[in-house]
Amino acid sequence: MTEAVSLKPDLGRYGVWLGTRNISPDLARDIEALGYGAAWIGGSPDADLSWVEPALAQTTSLQLATGIVNIWSSPAAAVAESYQRIEKAYPGRFLLGIGVGHPEHSQQYEKPYDALVSYLDELDAATVPTSRRVLAALGPKVLGLAAQRSAGAHPYLTTPEHTAQARELVGNTVFLAPEHKVVWTADAEEARRVGRKSVGFYLGLSNYVNNWHRLGFTEKDVREPGSDKLIDAVVAHGSPDAIAARLDEHLQAGADHVAIQILTRPEQLLEALTGLAAALGLTARA
Repeated sequence: MTEAVSLKPDLGRYGVWLGTRNISPDLARDIEALGYGAAWIGGSPDADLSWVEPALAQTTSLQLATGIVNIWSSPAAAVAESYQRIEKAYPGRFLLGIGVGHPEHSQQYEKPYDALVSYLDELDAATVPTSRRVLAALGPKVLGLAAQRSAGAHPYLTTPEHTAQARELVGNTVFLAPEHKVVWTADAEEARRVGRKSVGFYLGLSNYVNNWHRLGFTEKDVREPGSDKLIDAVVAHGSPDAIAARLDEHLQAGADHVAIQILTRPEQLLEALTGLAAALGLTARA
């Protein structure tokens, strides 16, 4: 078995999470210019990862990461080939995030832990280094696997309390990069309305519901449409300083990096990212 990795990826304190399956070079350049260290691309990107090089070509230091490549829809051999192509052109600027997705949405979803181990074995055989890959992980078993077979974990839709528990479980040498959602408003009711539209999808997924139960949320909290307590826990809102303080709680709890997903229309994303960058104290780049 591959040994745990002590060298953590350096993605800066904060990155931007996009559920878009790709990223345009222009948006990548804007994200870098605002001072964010990484752009995480969700939505189960395709195995060819053809969008990575154009975005890296328009930036100088921004890291690109997948959050996540789904092991059921993207064969390991094809993903490894893409990784090697990207690494050759842009050494050290791409982080491969992989995961098993949701049992409710895959007919192939059988023994996901074993499938993930086999996928990692294939990546090993294709010489994709453990230091440049992370696993989507919520529960103790997969968090442990992330610590043993990758640089670390990318937990999604969690809380700073989960971050603290994950840090205690995996130890200090493992990279930990939770995702956290933001609605850029001080109107609590509007934030909860927007938050529920995003979080509602996950209320029917057992891996997320089980994780929330482990964090102490009740059956009532996780029943549709989700309690105010749950939505407020996983979707930050309020003044710019309040939002920044909530995101900083993950760092205080032991995260190395926080992937921020702003829930807004595409045409309003850059304005929100700009305001949030200022609240987070990020340094803009020329």
